[in-house]
This record gives sequence, structure tokens and C-alpha cells, in this order.
Amino acid sequence: MIPFLLIMNLITFGVFGFDKWQAQKHQWRISENTLLLLSILGGILGAASGMILFNHKVSKKSFLMKFILVVLIDLVFFYRLIRH
Repeated sequence: MIPFLLIMNLITFGVFGFDKWQAQKHQWRISENTLLLLSILGGILGAASGMILFNHKVSKKSFLMKFILVVLIDLVFFYRLIRH
């Protein structure tokens, strides 16, 4: 499970960085749903790191609320996974 989470976080971090780069060039963007899906699949730390380091999506309140919901869902999922 740890290798999977490590890979997911690296991919998610890279995707957030790529999306920010695309935004700066005014080119095709990755959808918010895709960013959130990567986050919920185990890339929370990569997403949070990408948001902070690239200053990406941090001022968009609607995205932040959805991201917080994703974090809470993941926390509940991992808690239940560890408990059973």
C-alpha cells in the first residue's frame, strides 16, 4: 500500500504543477474533477504540496471546499482500513 500511495502522491503533485504551468500559458487545463479524483485516490499530500508550492487553486474557495471534503473522506476511509 505504501508504494501505491507514494506513486499516487508523486503523480498528483506533478499533475497539479502541470496544470498550473498550463494555466500560466493560457492553454488546455486539467479539470478540477480530475484533480480531485487523483486526490481522493490517495494523492492528498501530493495535492496539498502542489497547491502550496505552485500556489495553485488556493484562492478558489469552491475548489478548497471540495478538497477539504476529499481529505475528510480519505481520512475516514484510511481509518476504517486500518481498523479492520
